[in-house]
Amino acid sequence: MSLSNFLSTLDDLQQQALDAFETANDADSLEEARVRYLGAKKGALKDVQKQMGAIDPSDRKTAGMRLNEFKTKVQASFDESKARLGGGDQSSLAPTFDPTLPGIRPQLGHVHPITQTINHLMEIMGRMGFEAAEGPEVEDPWHNFVALNIPEDHPARDPLDNFYLATAKTTSEKTTSDRNVEGEQLLRSQTSTVQIRVMEHQSPPIRVISLGRVYRPDDPDATHFPMFHQMEGLYVDEHVTMANLKTVLRVFATNYLGGDVQIRFRPSFFPFTEPSVEVDFLWNGTWIEFGGAGMVDPAVFESVGYDPEKVSGFAFGLGVERLCMRRHGITDIRDLYSCDMRFLSQF
Repeated sequence: MSLSNFLSTLDDLQQQALDAFETANDADSLEEARVRYLGAKKGALKDVQKQMGAIDPSDRKTAGMRLNEFKTKVQASFDESKARLGGGDQSSLAPTFDPTLPGIRPQLGHVHPITQTINHLMEIMGRMGFEAAEGPEVEDPWHNFVALNIPEDHPARDPLDNFYLATAKTTSEKTTSDRNVEGEQLLRSQTSTVQIRVMEHQSPPIRVISLGRVYRPDDPDATHFPMFHQMEGLYVDEHVTMANLKTVLRVFATNYLGGDVQIRFRPSFFPFTEPSVEVDFLWNGTWIEFGGAGMVDPAVFESVGYDPEKVSGFAFGLGVERLCMRRHGITDIRDLYSCDMRFLSQF
């Protein structure tokens, strides 16, 4: 087959295909034209490609270039017709907007009741002269246990009662300082760690509170959760007594829970306070423990370089979730972390 005949055949076939695509008035007729000219098995293009073998080898390059041009133009014509009939790529089409349709109200966010409670507690304690302090949630055993006078054999240090992390320092990273001998890291189990960090860098008088997350591997139930919030309070000065502690907690309870709240102090034991008390509030006819308190143990003062003969102080730790639940009548702590907007938006 001569080159001129091959090119003439392509010209005629191209014009026929372009006319067929342009005159197609629906998707079915367009698809029929595509199969007739571009079909992989019986299309006219397939027949023309078979004729390439009959062309003189010296003319095949020219024939091939013309064949590629044919494919490009015919395919482009098909794509344009497909878009014209509504079956093409819709990504470039502008979205329609009907201003007469009613809008969809977005679901607005809401301040979480725990955040509301924290802000309220900071406001109440701020009026009594307490400043807010913060500390890391990933702690070392020295701040979490040693400085708080918690011995190694104390149950509070049991691996089953803490979230220890796999970030222990190597022997080469440890120093001779007592604060770095224990290389383990853990999620803090109490906000008492903040009072140690504050006393390390500040001299008395000190009056601070710390509100933050703490972590303990408790099984979730109506009153327990593996992550919860504590409010830690610390007051250090000369001549601070147990009477000061009880007054601060009573004033706090009255301001947060109302003047009819009943509060009691039960003798207890904590390694970092002496004497120590449990703080209970009356709730639905039942006394509920909200935290612990007491006078700071002299050993804690010595660990941060204070002279226990010159200063004294008290510390307390209260559960923020339980305070929130008591104020709003919530009976299950798990509801606070359910992420259910129907529940959370009530507060």
